[in-house]
Amino acid sequence: MDQVKTKARVTLDLRAALRFYFITDEQAVGQSLFDQVRAALRGGATFIQYRCKNFISDRYAEAAAIRDLCRLNRVPFVVNDHLLLARAINADGVHLGQDDDSPATARQILGPRAIIGISVSNREELTRTDLAPCDYVGSGPVFATGTKADAKPVRGLAGLKEIVDSVSLPVVAIGGIDAARTPDCLAQGAAGVAVISAVARSEDPQAAAARMAAACGCRPRDTLAAAWQSEFDLIRRLVAPALPSYADHPTLVPPGDDAARLDALNNPVISTDTLREGVHFHMPWQPPEAIGEKAVEVTLSDLAACYAKPVSLFVNLGLPATLAEADITRLYDGLHAALDRHACRLGGGNIARAPVLSLDLFAVGQGRAALFPRRGAARPGEGLYTTGPLGLARCGLKALMQGDHRFPQLVERFLRPRARFDAANVLADHGITCVMDISDGLAGDAAHIARAANLSIHLTAERAAGHPELQRFCAAYHLDPHKEALAGGEDYELLFSCPPETFAAIKKLLPEACTVGHLSPFDGEYLPGLPERIHSFQHG
Repeated sequence: MDQVKTKARVTLDLRAALRFYFITDEQAVGQSLFDQVRAALRGGATFIQYRCKNFISDRYAEAAAIRDLCRLNRVPFVVNDHLLLARAINADGVHLGQDDDSPATARQILGPRAIIGISVSNREELTRTDLAPCDYVGSGPVFATGTKADAKPVRGLAGLKEIVDSVSLPVVAIGGIDAARTPDCLAQGAAGVAVISAVARSEDPQAAAARMAAACGCRPRDTLAAAWQSEFDLIRRLVAPALPSYADHPTLVPPGDDAARLDALNNPVISTDTLREGVHFHMPWQPPEAIGEKAVEVTLSDLAACYAKPVSLFVNLGLPATLAEADITRLYDGLHAALDRHACRLGGGNIARAPVLSLDLFAVGQGRAALFPRRGAARPGEGLYTTGPLGLARCGLKALMQGDHRFPQLVERFLRPRARFDAANVLADHGITCVMDISDGLAGDAAHIARAANLSIHLTAERAAGHPELQRFCAAYHLDPHKEALAGGEDYELLFSCPPETFAAIKKLLPEACTVGHLSPFDGEYLPGLPERIHSFQHG
């Protein structure tokens, strides 16, 4: 991702999230900071900053509870000024003032995915601020404010506009803003508005937050999300949609007992996979349904590469305490949809608490008696081919990280890949003996074949990089589509080798299939001529 602008670090649509930015007020009378945040979230706030200038360790539990409330409702949560507190409670990021730690230090301590905001009041401050590590700018005060005793001179709407026009990062307007003044701030190009007293010091904070949300074009939350509680009740609800598929098969035992019983398999094929938040996905990238669908598709993709018909899937689910039960249900809605697509049954699984959302999957399939493809079956003189274009999922992820909605096909390829059972049937019918799915990128997966067969593969991925939307994306971001195709992972197309004349017959049935290399006797390098800085995805 090194060639994408630094603002792409944040893996969510940050501009949308910043729309209604609420900051806690420790001077407000009669309401705790937790109660303020709860009212703001119910009213429709889309971003929360924990601001407590007089923070002491006794308030750690309060800050953690606010973090959990935000996480349950999938609202970004940052800490004002206190960099080490942000790290200690695993906040989504930090907001810094001009006299606080540097953004570079914050980035070093909090890591590449943290949201880092910086306050900038005027052009002088802007000139001396390193925005490279930052994700957004807070600018103000736009209007006079009594919340901050050390507030800087009022900048007005013209001052806000000056900052907006001077930076490529999203800008949040702050200072003396209420619902009536919000449209004027947004008209200057601000991504959102930050409020403190307009909500926290109102007689009815939730109603005030709802008025702010309406001015920002956001919706109130009538009910805040609740965390999952009972493991056994949750299991019963999650497996219920799978039970009808067992109704006409009295010899099978569905999920719910200590173990499942399946039909006898003559040629069982078994595969496992793991998806971990922070490694394989990040919740703001994709809705829970898409995570569930993708978990099934990527696991069954290994069966497709082995010419095996999927029979049953088992899922061990690791759930953080702050994951809403509604999101878990939606995740399983996607999982069931993918299972139905491939006529595969849910066999069972387990649920346990875990630091992050994780899915460990175990798939069982029925293989073909006479044909089981292997990586080591490739032979010199054959061509290397893929069943479809490559690099789309990689660039779809980059588009998501940019918040760029112009490339829906790329984003869909990243969010919802498909196991290529259709293509596997064509390859099996043509007797192809070397097949694998492309999960880690063409360069990495081709290297697996080269090592297993002890040969050299000369890659030529230009044809695989010919998808029109991929070409447009690379042109917009000054990327080399050839390199994106070489390095791109999670396409889940099938990679295979065969004689050129066999490929010619396959091409008639799989029009998107294309040549990506040719195989020769080992010459000392597995992938000779591979461009520098091509790195496949590493699951760690």
